[in-house]
Amino acid sequence: MVKNRPTVALFGGSFDPPHRGHQYIAQTVAARDGIDKVIVMPAFLNPFKKTTLASPKKRLDWCRQVCRGEKVIVSDFEISHDRPVYTIETLEMLQTRYQVKYLVIGADNLAKIKQWKAFDKINESITWLVFTRGDERPDCHLLKRYSIIEMDIPVSATSIRKGDDFSAVDQRILSEVKNVLHNKDNHDHQRES
Repeated sequence: MVKNRPTVALFGGSFDPPHRGHQYIAQTVAARDGIDKVIVMPAFLNPFKKTTLASPKKRLDWCRQVCRGEKVIVSDFEISHDRPVYTIETLEMLQTRYQVKYLVIGADNLAKIKQWKAFDKINESITWLVFTRGDERPDCHLLKRYSIIEMDIPVSATSIRKGDDFSAVDQRILSEVKNVLHNKDNHDHQRES
């Protein structure tokens, strides 16, 4: 066990692609008192999803390019497993090096939160930092300890993946995101032919 372990917040997700909303969340959490580091953890594959637009390694690379800061660490732990990794596995690994006190989620994740593997164990050990969009009031009744943080950045990863709106994509990765989307569209078109 490491003495004087830094207090961290885990911010996991697909980051498919990472966008200004993700950057805002990482920076906002890093600025909170009592948090030494924010660990951005791109998933190999979210256990509730079947696929992603970009490969795991590409999403990891994008996160490393745009999720930066003195207190921000981008980890390849989940991606290095080449399989979906449950949050409880990640927390248990991180607890060997850090004091993980916070788990960052978007309010949209609350609908399936009870289905998370070992949800009760996770819920006992951390404080949830729940990010909301607009006027939505999240239903946090299942969470033991939580803080609601409003985010006024209109962004949708779905709109980016559909090619409808790239305004929330950081310029450092914009051309790559467009290329991945273009190649996917061409691949999908060829399969339909």
